[in-house]
Amino acid sequence: MAAETPSPALLVLNKADRTLAIVDPATGKVVARIGVGEGPHEVAAAADGHFAYVGNYGQQTPGNTISVIDLPAQTELRRVDLGPLRRPHGILVVNGKVYFTAETNLLIARYDPAANLVDWMLGTGQASTHMLVANSDASLIFTANIGSNSVSAIERSAGAAGWSETTIPVGLGPEGIDWSPDGKEVWTATGADGSVSIIDVSSKKVTGTLRVGAKRTNRLKFTPDGKLVLLSDRDGDQLLVLDRATRKERARVKLGRYPEGIQITPDSSRAYVAQEGANDIAVIDLKTLTVTGHIASGNGPDGMAWAVRK
Repeated sequence: MAAETPSPALLVLNKADRTLAIVDPATGKVVARIGVGEGPHEVAAAADGHFAYVGNYGQQTPGNTISVIDLPAQTELRRVDLGPLRRPHGILVVNGKVYFTAETNLLIARYDPAANLVDWMLGTGQASTHMLVANSDASLIFTANIGSNSVSAIERSAGAAGWSETTIPVGLGPEGIDWSPDGKEVWTATGADGSVSIIDVSSKKVTGTLRVGAKRTNRLKFTPDGKLVLLSDRDGDQLLVLDRATRKERARVKLGRYPEGIQITPDSSRAYVAQEGANDIAVIDLKTLTVTGHIASGNGPDGMAWAVRK
């Protein structure tokens, strides 16, 4: 029999296996693997830790579904057909609703699990809208648009349309994106030129560019304490660690093949990096900046999330 779903649980998507792995971070063991759609790339958990939502991006054929996972029951509750929306990717849950990008359609959308329908969509007009971050009530959303070398700032407004959009030019191929814990900045890793663009949230303008010398960064993550910024260099097989205050490099941690998704413990003591080419998760001590272990999650791990039962 499968073990119970732990809390907290580390959720890991295995793209090649088409599974969501539930990992007990205390033991490093997979307690369950749940089948999802083809090419799952990103996952987000509800605030109560009961449900998770998986964007099934697809492979050669573009995906158009979201898997709704009952975590305690360790089962796919339903697979939501998104109709014409293709390549669901970046995904997050705010106030019980699921926001996601539809890369092919150049838009972001919102799925309401209670009503089981997509109840809102907004076009970015930018190519390859891939990842997104939002504030606590989703009144301000930032998206990384790989093909247009831009970040979109999408803000709720009092106008007739209800929303305003600002297109912010950044470096080449922005993909990984995160919001600083103090709420002041959004950083995006521009993987095609080995840089990081720093956006001031209040002005919605780039205020700094860091040349980090990576081969292809595709994820960027702040530690919860706001002190460090981690970037997975997919083609360089390494994790770059930056000091947020000084904006200088602290370390380069050698990893296995094709590091991708990053998750960090709430106390900022450890990081988990999905290694798609090594078929495991590297566990990194953020005090010593060394690899301390590996978790065999499945084949082709990528997107990850935390789930905490409340």
